[in-house]
Amino acid sequence: MKKDELPIVPLAWLLGVVILDQLTKELVMAYFGLYELQPVIPGLFNLTYLTNTGAAFGMLAGAQSVWRQVFFVGVAVAAIGVMFFSYRQFRSQGKIFAHAIGLVAGGAAGNLIDRLRFGAVVDFLDFYVGTHHWPAFNVADSAITVGVGLFILGTIMYPPKESEE
Repeated sequence: MKKDELPIVPLAWLLGVVILDQLTKELVMAYFGLYELQPVIPGLFNLTYLTNTGAAFGMLAGAQSVWRQVFFVGVAVAAIGVMFFSYRQFRSQGKIFAHAIGLVAGGAAGNLIDRLRFGAVVDFLDFYVGTHHWPAFNVADSAITVGVGLFILGTIMYPPKESEE
């Protein structure tokens, strides 16, 4: 791989995730009222329209809004930067890392767009068993989770090569 080669795979994932994430959120906002839910698979899965001003699972949702927004926007921008810096470091270790980095960056960008537009992230996927609900999430959150999983899998399958001394 050439040193100045454009990172096509991560950029394609980033763009694809952002488009799918924003499109699905727009559809949910257009067809659902806030807190409205529609059962899809009774006893397992609903579509709903929620907003999350905090981090994963609503952490920091009670913090002052200006500082919370500055924090989350800064973290998202830093995460995207780290992902593309990581691509330079991991691109020779296996293609799985390019996919992982693109998914994580795309998810971070999708949620960043929500924070900048609405001051909160739109969530709509609600999985549950009985009365026990997994916190609602979205396409961006899913991409981040899959990307982190691929990154972990990649580090197991392709451990860093020890430098010869």
